[in-house]
Amino acid sequence: MQVHGSLVEILGVGVLLLGASGIGKSECALELVSRGHRLVADDVVCVLRTPDDRLLGRAPALIRHFMEIRGIGLLYIPELFGPEAVREEAEIHLVCRLERWREDASYERVGHERPTEEILGVGRPALLLPVRPAGSMATLVEVAARDSQLRRTGPSAARRLDERFHGAARGETGAAPGGGPQPPVGRS
Repeated sequence: MQVHGSLVEILGVGVLLLGASGIGKSECALELVSRGHRLVADDVVCVLRTPDDRLLGRAPALIRHFMEIRGIGLLYIPELFGPEAVREEAEIHLVCRLERWREDASYERVGHERPTEEILGVGRPALLLPVRPAGSMATLVEVAARDSQLRRTGPSAARRLDERFHGAARGETGAAPGGGPQPPVGRS
């Protein structure tokens, strides 16, 4: 299957960037590459489902490692950032769908559970990220990848805060409402 988007690898997490044409997928991917992450595909991502339900993404051979940036034109990423700035293929772990900010939209604010998006019948955690003027999509996507990585190994920040509030409600020590351990009483 082919999808219109960009695929970057951020700290070992394959992030598929999707959204309408002109929303800023390539610019976001370019900013991530400039931060030391790796481009896998831009504009067209070929996705393959493996027998063990992994989703692998790569660029078509003709356009592999090229990017088109409006206002600049075509860029060959290995020439600009070095051969370590690209990968031939990466597993897709997270989908970030970019959309123009809408005042009436409901965007996730807590994040207990991640919605999923199915690709070739395999669900992947998915985020809807609003694009706003002067916003840094690359920062949001990078943090989303880091959070995704942490969620695979332990509880999410939302779950931790929820547990902390429940502990404070039960009167457990070390569960301060402000976020950290209870301050010592006595000397100042």
